[in-house]
Formats: sequence, structure tokens, C-alpha cells
Amino acid sequence: MNDARSKLFVLDTNVILHDSGCLRKFAEHDVAVPITVLEELDQFKRGNEDIHFQAREFLRRLDALTGDVLSREGSPLGDGLGSIRVVLGRTSAPLLDDAFLQDTPDHRILRTTLALQAEEAPRQVVLVSKDTNLRMKAKSLGINAQDYKSDKVQGFDKLYSGRRVIEGLASETIDHLYANGGVLPADLLPLPQKPVANENFVLRNGSKSALATYRRSDDAFHRVEKLTCYGITPRNAEQSFALKALMDDSIRLVTLAGSAGTGKTLLALAAALECRQKYRQIMLARPVVPLSNRDLGFLPGDIADKLDPYMQPLYDNLTVIRHQCGDDTQAAQRINDMRESEKLVITPLAYIRGRSLQRMFFIVDEAQNLTPHEVKTIITRAGEGTKIVFTGDVAQIDQPYLDALSNGLSYLIHRMTGQPLYAHVTLEKGERSELADLASALL
Repeated sequence: MNDARSKLFVLDTNVILHDSGCLRKFAEHDVAVPITVLEELDQFKRGNEDIHFQAREFLRRLDALTGDVLSREGSPLGDGLGSIRVVLGRTSAPLLDDAFLQDTPDHRILRTTLALQAEEAPRQVVLVSKDTNLRMKAKSLGINAQDYKSDKVQGFDKLYSGRRVIEGLASETIDHLYANGGVLPADLLPLPQKPVANENFVLRNGSKSALATYRRSDDAFHRVEKLTCYGITPRNAEQSFALKALMDDSIRLVTLAGSAGTGKTLLALAAALECRQKYRQIMLARPVVPLSNRDLGFLPGDIADKLDPYMQPLYDNLTVIRHQCGDDTQAAQRINDMRESEKLVITPLAYIRGRSLQRMFFIVDEAQNLTPHEVKTIITRAGEGTKIVFTGDVAQIDQPYLDALSNGLSYLIHRMTGQPLYAHVTLEKGERSELADLASALL
């Protein structure tokens, strides 16, 4: 007899496709997998995308269990964990049949959950799904439904911005930063909260101000000067911080977050071109996320033609840099030469699976559309001498089962903050045009 204080979590398919290791994320509580979920997973066994990997890995883990997963007791998951069982279809659910006429996988999952809820009472049964619509349907039927929260960050309002503003400093403190080679020992700038590695600061006192970055290696603040990279000059403090991190060889992982027009991708690309001689290749990639019904299969042409519309924002940033340098200059011609020799490559993110990235400057655009597992897969492919930059806007997500707290970019920022090899900057001010800023503010 199960302890009524322990819960029974019923998994939706999208939870497994998001995290194949989800079975061990429910502590001492038990897990139930409707047979419909296994039927849906069967459609994802073959393929090279992350969801196909997750489906295969989950099925392997399920097959490796020693207990009887079809029994009511299920198979134990290990010390301190509950058990897992596969639940066959249930037919009797008048409440659901009256509400929904169609027989769909989602409705079969709801039918199974309703049956378990009746069988297990007074034990609490919870449906776990990343599908907002399914959760709403479940709640309308009296089912307790929750999102999968295992890899969500603590809270969007607490997401590390990479920047702090310190007001009212003594003039001598800022003067010391300028007079001593741009270095200010940390004990001369007491802060209410200890700085983390590579955190950026705007230091102000009346008319005086300075930009600085904290380095853990010598426990000191280093002045940030305005850099120009391949014709691109920062227009605000955040862009100066971003270029400093992008050009710093000791920082191997950088994340840039911000809304459209803040210059995330442009700065990353300009920095990559500026330090091109240090790297074997510059690679720009972004996930292919079709909008509306314009899926790849409906676009004309071969695979290159189909992918070009999704890569166009990267080409646009290259064009901006070429215009900034001057179309007839040697710098602009060098960009063309680098593309022809594949020193500079633009590619869909799915094409890097299985590769080892050696001495690359690797820019991943639209990283908010990646899952935490996909971000981990990319970073773990970094070889010696590789620098990886993730850019994205956590408020503009195109994947149906990700949100501001569960996407890979937010997860990466939350987990990496304070690591000496990592730097993050949130870009807040739009610099695309006055019209674009006005639209962002009013529309």
C-alpha cells in the first residue's frame, strides 16, 4: 500500500523529450508513464535532433530497470527514490468524454490520469506537462497539473545581469582607478554584496564615472576602456562590457542577453573578426525554429535554399559590419575571402552534433530557443582554444515548451555565474535606430 503522503506524478511526453533523466527528479515520489506516452516516443526514436536523443535515452533507461514496470508497485528507481510504472489505457472517463469529443494522445493521457486519481485516493496524483493547454484541460477536469520545474532557474527577477551601478563614491576612489594602470584593489571599494568573477561595474561620483570589471585572479577591479572591433564601436556601457569580455582570451564562455536591437550578435561577430588570427575558424549558428506554418518542408529549393531564410539575420549583421568598414576596403574584402575559404561559416545549429570544436570562435544566436540539455551538449564539444558565445532574448521564445525560466540561456546564466572562465552582460539599451526604440517602447 502506497503512503498517502507520497505523490504519484504522471508524465506527459514533452517532459521526457525535454529531459530524459526526469525519472530521478521526483525525490521519494512515484512516477507513472501512460502507455500513450510510449506510443508517442516511438515516433521520436529516429533522428538527429535533441528530442530524438532524449527519446532514445529514456527508453534505454526504462528498459534497464529490473522490476516489473507493468505492475501496480512498479520498478524501484533507487535509494531515496520512488518507483516507476507504465500504466495501460483506461476506457471509463465519462467526464472527459462529455467534454472532449476527439480521441487524441493528450486526451488518453488525461483519461489515464483521471483513472489513477480515482484508484489512488486519497493519495495526490499530479499530471506533469510542459504543454500549457494540456495543463488547462487537466485543471478543468479537477486534475492537479504542474509544469516540469526541475531545470527552471529560481526566478526571472533574480537572473544575473552582469552589471551593477555604484553611486556616490569618493572622488579619490575613481581617481585611483585612473592613476594606477586601471587597477583598483577590491579592499578600496567595499561593497554591500561581494562581487563575482568578471562582474561589471559602473562607478559614479557626480560628474566623474568609470567602467570596471572585477577579476577574481588578483581580487581587483580593472578599468574597461572603449574598444573598437572591426569598425564597430560600443555606444553604451553595456556594449563596452560585452566587447571587453568577448576580446578577453581568459574568458572562454560568454553570454549576451537583451532585446532586439541591443547589438548582441553584431558585437559578438565584430569581436570574432577582430581576433580572427587566434582561431582556426569562426562559426555562427542558430537553431532552426519555424514560425507559424512556414516549416522547412514548405519552403522552395534544396536544403541550402530552405535554411537561408533562418540564417538571414546573421548575414544581415555581416552586411552591417561591411558597411561600417566601407564596402571597398580591405577589411570588407577580407570578410568575403573568409567566407569563401570557410574561415567564416554560417550554419544551422543541428549540423554541429558530433563535431569537436577545436580553436573556434563559436557564436550561437537565438540561444533562448535551446533546452538546457542542448546548451550543455554544445559547450561539452568545446576543444582546446575554443571560445563560445551565446546570444539571445529570454523574453522572446519561439519553442512551445520553453519559457523565460526553463530555456537554455537562462539556465546557463544561472548555473555559470561566478565562474572565472565565464562572463555575462545583459544589454538593455536598443541601438538599432530611433524608430526601433520607439516601437519597442510604445507597441
